[in-house]
Amino acid sequence: MKKYMVLCAGLCLAMVFTGCKSKESAYKQAYEKAKAAENAYQAAEETEIPVVTPVQTRPVAETKVVDNVDNVTVREERVSMVNGEGIRNFSVVVGSFSVIANAEGLQQRLKSAGYSAQIVKNDDRNMYRVIASTFDDKASAVQSRDQLRNSYPDAWLLYSVK
Repeated sequence: MKKYMVLCAGLCLAMVFTGCKSKESAYKQAYEKAKAAENAYQAAEETEIPVVTPVQTRPVAETKVVDNVDNVTVREERVSMVNGEGIRNFSVVVGSFSVIANAEGLQQRLKSAGYSAQIVKNDDRNMYRVIASTFDDKASAVQSRDQLRNSYPDAWLLYSVK
């Protein structure tokens, strides 16, 4: 009986060790599957699909050209006086700020330089505009803007809507 037990235990052990043995074909299949996935990834990289971001539209009323006969762009905005004597039709804006303290600082620098600087507010955009000079006609405003661009390169013209 001991012989049969030892023989059965030996057969069971032999079956266990031979049944758990990995086969070469299993390794080959796994390798081929990984290689196919790698080739598919490389093919996808070679044929790049362009990513296109959606176009964001903005309202047309953002910047309106009033009179562009002389190729000078003028923004049309509805503004209200915050600090100053009053503005005319065309004004030269040298700074735009969302914080009034910044606008007042630029206004003081302009006043010390000899300009009659004023501050107006565009309520639609919640921005304070610092105006260096204001004129009734566009030609004078363009000339003043061109002179101010030496010190303030981003100066632009504003047509104030009443």
